[in-house]
Amino acid sequence: MSKSNMQTTVSTDTVELAQAVMTQVDDAGLGPIRWMGTAWLEKLADMNAELARFVADRIREDVKAQHDMLHCKSTKDLQAAQFAFIETAYAQYRAQTGKLVKMGLDMMPAWNSETNDIPL
Repeated sequence: MSKSNMQTTVSTDTVELAQAVMTQVDDAGLGPIRWMGTAWLEKLADMNAELARFVADRIREDVKAQHDMLHCKSTKDLQAAQFAFIETAYAQYRAQTGKLVKMGLDMMPAWNSETNDIPL
């Protein structure tokens, strides 16, 4: 194997390093990510955290429902526990869907009829 005669230089200039990273991002075909900026990425992280919290809450509700059903003394109690579980799940999923839709809309840039520079 032949050795390359090319020398690489190591830069400690932060701006130069950031430009090199962005060039690599563009070369990888991810250029449109640039317009998103850190605010968008923070909102995406908030959305992911909200979704994780919701899943954890739903798992707690599932365990609670199983516990309630296992301790039922009659079929009437079992039906009531099942109905309570379904009713709670429906309300939580409906509320969470609205919350995630709003968070998603908040992630989009403001738009009006005079705006021409929003990337598609």
